[in-house]
Amino acid sequence: MNGNFPNKNKPNKSPLLQPKRRFNPFLWVYVILIALIVYFMFANRSGEPVKTEWITVKEQMGPGGEIEKIVYISNMQRAELYIKPDALEKYKAKFGDKVPKFAPQFYFIVTENFDAEEQFEVLRNSLQEEQRFKIEIEQRTSYWGRIIDWLLFPALLIVMWIFMFRRMSRGSEGGSGGGGIFNVGRSQAKLFEKDKTVANVTFKDVAGLEEAKVEIMEIVDFLRNPGKYTNLGGKIPKGALLVGPPGTGKTLLAKAVAGEANVPFFSISGSDFVEMFVGVGASRVRDLFRQAKEKAPCIVFIDEIDAVGRARSKNTGFTSNDERENTLNQLLTEMDGFGSNSGVIILAATNRADVLDKALMRAGRFDRQIHVDLPELKERHEIFKVHSQGLRLEEGFDLGFLAKQTPGFSGADIANVCNEAALIAARKNKKEIQKQDFLDAVDRIVGGLERKSKIISPQEKRTIAFHESGHATVSWMLKHANPLLKVTIIPRGRALGAAWYLPEERQITTVEQMMDEMASALGGRAAEELMIGQISTGAMNDLEKVTRQAYAMVAYFGMSEKIGNVSFYDSTENAGFNLGKPYSETTAQLIDKEVRRIIDEAYDTARKVLKQNNEGFLKLANQLLDKEVIFADDLEAIFGKRPSVETPQEETINATENSEHVN
Repeated sequence: MNGNFPNKNKPNKSPLLQPKRRFNPFLWVYVILIALIVYFMFANRSGEPVKTEWITVKEQMGPGGEIEKIVYISNMQRAELYIKPDALEKYKAKFGDKVPKFAPQFYFIVTENFDAEEQFEVLRNSLQEEQRFKIEIEQRTSYWGRIIDWLLFPALLIVMWIFMFRRMSRGSEGGSGGGGIFNVGRSQAKLFEKDKTVANVTFKDVAGLEEAKVEIMEIVDFLRNPGKYTNLGGKIPKGALLVGPPGTGKTLLAKAVAGEANVPFFSISGSDFVEMFVGVGASRVRDLFRQAKEKAPCIVFIDEIDAVGRARSKNTGFTSNDERENTLNQLLTEMDGFGSNSGVIILAATNRADVLDKALMRAGRFDRQIHVDLPELKERHEIFKVHSQGLRLEEGFDLGFLAKQTPGFSGADIANVCNEAALIAARKNKKEIQKQDFLDAVDRIVGGLERKSKIISPQEKRTIAFHESGHATVSWMLKHANPLLKVTIIPRGRALGAAWYLPEERQITTVEQMMDEMASALGGRAAEELMIGQISTGAMNDLEKVTRQAYAMVAYFGMSEKIGNVSFYDSTENAGFNLGKPYSETTAQLIDKEVRRIIDEAYDTARKVLKQNNEGFLKLANQLLDKEVIFADDLEAIFGKRPSVETPQEETINATENSEHVN
């Protein structure tokens, strides 16, 4: 039921309605800094002198009378040469544009072992009077380096700090948390408001769940029209907990509340409260309720609340988690503590209500528990209608047939069936999705992908055929067993063979029904023993199922005369320090004996049915070996119609009619 639905209110994309971008004043600061860096780095690059060597100066430039002046920079180990104007043309012709117009034109490196003053004086004295040059000694300071050390580097640090601070604080805009270390304690809930954030799911998009929608709509109606209830002295519920198996539509129902309600709607996941930092969870809870109180009346939805609302441990030495428990304590305080919390309704969803803390479940916090169960036949039909809207189905397609073929499927499973059917039809290059594509999709989801390439020996195939035929025969002949839909010996997933049943959608189960189901499950093992004379490992899954069911009958449901009407099942899971079994060793031995007796009775029933219908059983096995797949129609052709089951009401009606007929 949690499919993708079309957006009924798309926001206007007109450029005239788009908000203008705010001007960033720091942009000019960035431009000026970049311009200064470029200027200082490239301003004097065209006047850089050409590098030469001392030997060239000593043997060529000096004796040639080309040097006008030598400037020795003592603190930079560098000497610069100023060339006479009449000799400059010679070097421009030789080096081209590398020689700068303005002096100095050349430079050379002065090492530490080189006595510059003495060497320059020796060279000068060796020249004639008109060839001699001036010698200057000076020290220079690099202002550009000082600017970098004292101005530019701190400026870059300031710019980086401002940039990071703006990025970190950006997440807090609009009332949402997260964005950086400064907002780690802020709530990360998403806010949905009318005319600002458009929710695209309403109650019309939620198929089924009629009872749940009635209770949820009452909360929404209270927020829309509170006077209707307060005039009679009623008070708004503090919270409602959506409980149900995975995929039944709890989150979708909350999305519909956001789409229907005319009040602010905060949405957050339970795991968003849990963080590696100590105290963050409690801080986020406080911030969430602070925002909610400012927006009251409003609704706060916490998805998967069991992540933070798990029962606080009694065995503190083994399984304590102080951070999670502190977060839960803060949540309990905010929901119904000393302070006022009027106008804020808490919706939460979980599929593990049994592990939630008792203090969280009490009246005054979660006043209501709304059970979102697996859809029934009519609801599955409505869900198929929703998820098939975008599918190209063949003409006259019957969605009611699919609803009957998918008992126990959740809304998410049905959505997966529809999508898988479309993929299968596309894989077969079909123009429309047909009935067989949906049946293949159901088989694919329930049993796994077909593995026709798996190599199975003839003896193994014969054993598998007898095994599956045993299941089919026993389930068909016992009236309380689940009716068979299809049986195959084609490997699927990890199974070498499989049988599909259509279980009755009943709320309670009797001893006769459970015994027939167990006999049906043991039909495969019984068939192997009767027809082949030896048993195999193929019945492991069946034995596991039967053993678990037999122990449940004896220890949980009180269906054993020797054990009596007692149940050792702990629905609260609050055993505490009691790590042992809640019964004596004598009772444990008696339970084991009763379980063995029940399983033996179911096995004897399966053997008896197979012996009584041996001819039809063999015909079914041979037909399964030939076709590999058989359906309920094939079993009806072999065994006839299944024995009918009369409900207690029907038996009472029939008894009344018979008594009237006798009179």
